[in-house]
Amino acid sequence: MELRHLRYFVAVAEEGSLLNAAERRLNTSQPSLSRQIRDLEAEVGVQLLERQARGVTLTAAGRVFLDHARLALLQVEAATEGARQTAQPQRPVLSMGFLVGLEVMWLPQLLRILREEAPDVDVTLSTQSSPELALALMRGKLDIAFLRPEKDNEGVVFKILAKEPLIAVLPAEHRLASRKKIRPQDLAREIYVSSARTSPVLQEVIHNYASRVGITLKAKYEGENISSAMSLVASTGGISLVPLYAQNMLAPNVVARALEGGTPTVDLALGYNRTNPSPLLRRLLSRADELVANVQNQSIIRYVEAD
Repeated sequence: MELRHLRYFVAVAEEGSLLNAAERRLNTSQPSLSRQIRDLEAEVGVQLLERQARGVTLTAAGRVFLDHARLALLQVEAATEGARQTAQPQRPVLSMGFLVGLEVMWLPQLLRILREEAPDVDVTLSTQSSPELALALMRGKLDIAFLRPEKDNEGVVFKILAKEPLIAVLPAEHRLASRKKIRPQDLAREIYVSSARTSPVLQEVIHNYASRVGITLKAKYEGENISSAMSLVASTGGISLVPLYAQNMLAPNVVARALEGGTPTVDLALGYNRTNPSPLLRRLLSRADELVANVQNQSIIRYVEAD
């Protein structure tokens, strides 16, 4: 079995068609691709695809094989990236990723530690959704990331930094804006705007909270991320639940309020790939507790009323 067999199989499975996979992604002919897939099935010893008039579908065995094939290709990509970085030690680079808005809190203190540990290091930054950050760590594209502890990311380690309370954000002109705290029952009566479209961890926390307090939160609008969710809040008159750090991103026409009763929290983690050989990464991890303490002492978050 060769890597090209795995790449061909993944392409066919994702396209649902031998012809489309051959022409759009693999730059080969359909007959040649069909032979490669048959060779793969012969090697594995089971049928992976069912040929139909309008394309192909995965068998039960094919669905299992697809997950492992994707993981194998990701691991090869990560190994290649790691080897390239190790072969170029003369140019120390640290690639960091953040959830949108988190860099305001964490980056200044992280850079202070970096200046002490490696003053000549080049730093690259990216902001993405939490699942995208986890995937970049798994592929070796990032050294560290501030994200949620995502599931099913082989080789990625998550060190929990904080448990962030969730708060409600609503228009400043909303009838509930005069309250210090928002009751769960009030949330259920309002237009609900989801801020967790691309964050399954946050989505699960909100779902569990709603179940615990006995309400149903069915999103009428869905934001791609927290920033877009707050724009929807302002334009639709709805309410959204977001992590506390989002107060750094409030527009003048949107306010934040605490939740009444047991406040749900979502984990914030520092993620890294356990196979990353970087000595600088290890030194940064050894100072993670110091980083958390410094951020807590210097936090610019405007906390909501606690009473």
